Amino acid sequence: MDSPLAGPRPGTVEHPLPGRPPGPRQDRGKWLPLVATCLGTFLLLVYATIATVALPRMATDLHADFGSLQWIVDVYTLALAGLLLGMGSLGDSLGRKRLYVIGLSVFTPATLACGLAPNVQVLIVARAVQGLAGAAMFATLLPLIGLTYSGDDRAKAFAVWGAVAGAAAGVGNVAGGMLTQFLSWQWIFYGAVPVCAATLALSVKVLAHDAGRPARIDWPGISAFTLAAVGLTFGFLRGGEKGWSDASTLLGFAVGGVLLAAFVLIERTTDTPMIPPALFRKPAFDGMLIASCGYYLAAFGFLPVLSLWLQNGAGLSSLGTALVLTVQPAAFFATSALAGRTLHRMPARWTIGGGTVVVGLGNLALLAVGPGSSWPALLPGLVVTGVGAGLVSPVLPAVAMSCAPPAHSGVAAAAANSARQLGLALGIALLGTVFHQYVPGTGAGTSHARYATALHAVFLLAAALSLAGGAAAIWLLGHRPATAGDAAGRSRP
Repeated sequence: MDSPLAGPRPGTVEHPLPGRPPGPRQDRGKWLPLVATCLGTFLLLVYATIATVALPRMATDLHADFGSLQWIVDVYTLALAGLLLGMGSLGDSLGRKRLYVIGLSVFTPATLACGLAPNVQVLIVARAVQGLAGAAMFATLLPLIGLTYSGDDRAKAFAVWGAVAGAAAGVGNVAGGMLTQFLSWQWIFYGAVPVCAATLALSVKVLAHDAGRPARIDWPGISAFTLAAVGLTFGFLRGGEKGWSDASTLLGFAVGGVLLAAFVLIERTTDTPMIPPALFRKPAFDGMLIASCGYYLAAFGFLPVLSLWLQNGAGLSSLGTALVLTVQPAAFFATSALAGRTLHRMPARWTIGGGTVVVGLGNLALLAVGPGSSWPALLPGLVVTGVGAGLVSPVLPAVAMSCAPPAHSGVAAAAANSARQLGLALGIALLGTVFHQYVPGTGAGTSHARYATALHAVFLLAAALSLAGGAAAIWLLGHRPATAGDAAGRSRP
């Protein structure tokens, strides 16, 4: 069986013949597809964080209550998590470039609509459309990189992609703080529109064409999983906001559970499943999903409550808070950029499983925060969690795609990203609920001792989940594949 990381089909992009050195024009242009996909990655991940610091200003300008502000952020995560796997399946069937370009074509006007929103309701709808388009982009980015590059170039490309993904969160925090403080919150959306348009033009020109696979699209499976993921993600987010016994929370979980069972039944009986059920019988695939969920939950799920403590407990401004939190993605970026190629040569159990364990150790380091602490106490833990996430991210795409046959490589990569987004939604809801057991409301006027107790409970829970997930992944990934680079090597002609 061919590797799911097989290179592009003949005639799709220009590559030198085997054994012949590339010409100057080919060499100059061979990284342009990576530029196009990294720009798309940067845009969609920036908008997962950039609005957070701007929420107080949005509340004033749009006369929005706390619940509406939560949904400005949450609806984007909800759309990403719910639609990623279905979009991955559509990309495999319709063609990855086609779906990526469609997604970017929708993302651009949706971003402009966010800036022009006259009220919070319109802003939430525009953010939902942004998330839908972002899911189409996110589900096809990694297969497009795998389609274009092979061997050593693929390892470099995935390492760069991982570094860009890590940098996006940090830039989102800082850019959101700066634009909101010195211009207005609308500019966090206006400023990206020219970048979106340029990325769209470049993508149309340089990305490899793939015709997809001529198979009947599994619309029942896509619909069932998408609605199931939306229901479960809604339940997690609503539980953190309204409580786990709230009627809407329970309804979300009930709908999600029923539709998830329906999805399993559909996939077992259809001739063209969205994702082959046999994948879930592969220990490496299961280990990859557990680690994807666990490291994202533990590395980033505590950031909203940490931001609350930095502003209301430690007395930092929104920009100061953003700068402190940027320490983590800076460590992520440095790890991915400096060690990305080396990580592809290491056993996947230690990069993915071991990286998830490192994230858990970083949460334990964050326990240094005490009643008399200020922001410097966070720095060691933020660095360690960033390093752990930076160990996982560059190799996760190759490992995910290597677990699936070529026709389903896109949906396998989307499954990994979907697990990460679901982990983030669960982390925000679960860790937020634990935090608010000790610090009710916004936390204004809460004593330092109560903040310290709340943060200790949050970091201990995150550490336990990450350490357990990392240990499970180390065991499961011990079966296959040996390294992420092996997948790249198997794809060479």
